[in-house]
Amino acid sequence: MKQEYGANQIQVLEGLEAVRLRPGMYIGSTGPRGLHHLVYEIVDNSIDEALQGYCDRIYVCINEDGSVTTKDDGRGIPVETHPKTGKSTLETVLTILHAGGKFGGGGYKVSGGLHGVGISVVNGLSEWLVAEVYRNGKIYRQSYKKGITDSELEIVGESDHTGTIIQFMPDATIFDDIVFDYKTLETRLRELAFLNKGVRIVFEDKRPGQEQKKEFLYDGGIREFVEYLNSTKTPIHENVVYIDKKIQDCMVEIAIQYTDGYSENILSFANNIDTHEGGAHLAGFKAALTKTVNEYAKRNKLLKENDANLSGEDIREGLTAVVSVKLPDPQFEGQTKTKLGNTRMRGIVDAVTVEELGAFLEENPQTSRIIVDKALRAQRAREAAKRARELTRRKTVLESTSLPGKLADCAEKDPAKSEIFLVEGDSAGGSAKQGRDRYTQAILPLRGKILNVEKSRLDRILSSDEIKNMITAYGCGVGNDFDLEKARYHKIVIMTDADVDGAHIRTLLLTFFFRYMRPLIDNGYVYIAQPPLYKVKKQKKEYYVYSDKQLEALLEEIGKSGIELQRYKGLGEMNPEQLWETTMNPETRTLLQVTIDDATEADRIFSMLMGDKVGPRKEFIEENAEFVKNLDI
Repeated sequence: MKQEYGANQIQVLEGLEAVRLRPGMYIGSTGPRGLHHLVYEIVDNSIDEALQGYCDRIYVCINEDGSVTTKDDGRGIPVETHPKTGKSTLETVLTILHAGGKFGGGGYKVSGGLHGVGISVVNGLSEWLVAEVYRNGKIYRQSYKKGITDSELEIVGESDHTGTIIQFMPDATIFDDIVFDYKTLETRLRELAFLNKGVRIVFEDKRPGQEQKKEFLYDGGIREFVEYLNSTKTPIHENVVYIDKKIQDCMVEIAIQYTDGYSENILSFANNIDTHEGGAHLAGFKAALTKTVNEYAKRNKLLKENDANLSGEDIREGLTAVVSVKLPDPQFEGQTKTKLGNTRMRGIVDAVTVEELGAFLEENPQTSRIIVDKALRAQRAREAAKRARELTRRKTVLESTSLPGKLADCAEKDPAKSEIFLVEGDSAGGSAKQGRDRYTQAILPLRGKILNVEKSRLDRILSSDEIKNMITAYGCGVGNDFDLEKARYHKIVIMTDADVDGAHIRTLLLTFFFRYMRPLIDNGYVYIAQPPLYKVKKQKKEYYVYSDKQLEALLEEIGKSGIELQRYKGLGEMNPEQLWETTMNPETRTLLQVTIDDATEADRIFSMLMGDKVGPRKEFIEENAEFVKNLDI
């Protein structure tokens, strides 16, 4: 029986005053992440309706004026007068913080909106917002400005449809920028469609010159999600292992497929929320996977009785998996909702995985053999890597005798004040060593291109001298032994030439950091230096220019006659003083900090750019060819 959803199910906890004063408390930041979060909050309400079985179509549109419209065919936000506030329930939900149907009032059994701050916060941080509700055979409309009600609730028509339409314009006085990025929203909406099979999400951009429209509908749910994640990789067995089971009042959905790669990629979700810090559900899955594969290997004599068990790390090599749970009253650790704290989910996910995966392995001996063989190879490589890793580990930060010979270290011992430049080539390395601030800046020259870690196991990676030198210099270990506390530098700056080879080396380094030293990126320790592209000389004045756009502006200002123009292709073309002044001096340089807003998409892109599959890479090059500015022929 479907539950009643009306005024009595909406509970009021407190007012909305603080939102405009401290927006970061509610949406994380006033930068791009916080801006896009506004859309997610409203779409999550529509998804919550879908979870109850009342909604199967959601429409999101970036309008011509830059505002956003969301529309669903759910039950429509209730409009009756609320017993506690005396206002309509719609106005209560939009103007009072913590007023919602997710606090035990019976409106929702399962929802992602744990804190219930969603739609009221969006209203509070918008220049204007218009809500339209289709309910009770009528169409209701109400408008708001900066979180304050701007019109009475009106009946503006009749309709036999149900649903909610919200249109809002973010407040430009609160956000750094109010321009929405299509790709960012597309990634999250696609993810939501994967996680909620059968829900159709249509996404449109109507901004002039950017018009496009996409539709996401995945009847296969997270099974199709895993296929999408592996589209740039090579799976080693055809079918995705799929588990979908209800235990008590909880849903457990798991999809698994192994590739011939060496890194694991496990995504976990609770009520559609990306729990990238894991939690009880992920711990249950990992423990059950390790136990089930080991038991199968022993039972089928693929692992001898006296052999050491395969470790979880061995079994997860090359694994792509999505673990999605839906449960009532989820307990997330922290406002950011990135770790699931409901301890009972560990036992539930463990039991489901052991039973369902165990049955799959028994019924598919050929696939099971492939999985176990891969884990056995990983085990042998892990032992070799362990021996190699010992050679790259420094006992203490101060034992500089074990540092690589090519490293010109800095005198400063406080990691927070120390930075290391990874410099392409010996000649640029020489200039950098001469031009640097010896007290705070270390230089590590790299000879040629480092190993492509996307195509190599850790044991081979650790036999590469260039990579060994980097690991030793940083001091914080690698892979599962990584310890951020031991990092010797809090700024790692990639400094390569402004040409195709330089870009390739930069990508190889970023792939290595992403796969084996991910916390360096997550904590903002990795930077990319921006050396100048041109030197312009007119009469006795010299100008350094960092982009074609800057060059155009400069030439317009100083005139084109009588100038000498030098295009820098290599760092080695600059003398030590020039390199210091343009690229290394903290007072004048420009550094780009490397961040990961979307780990899922980052994983796909690294696999596509650096992996074995040529097709997706060719497609990427064709799609992005128009953006190439400087290509060396």
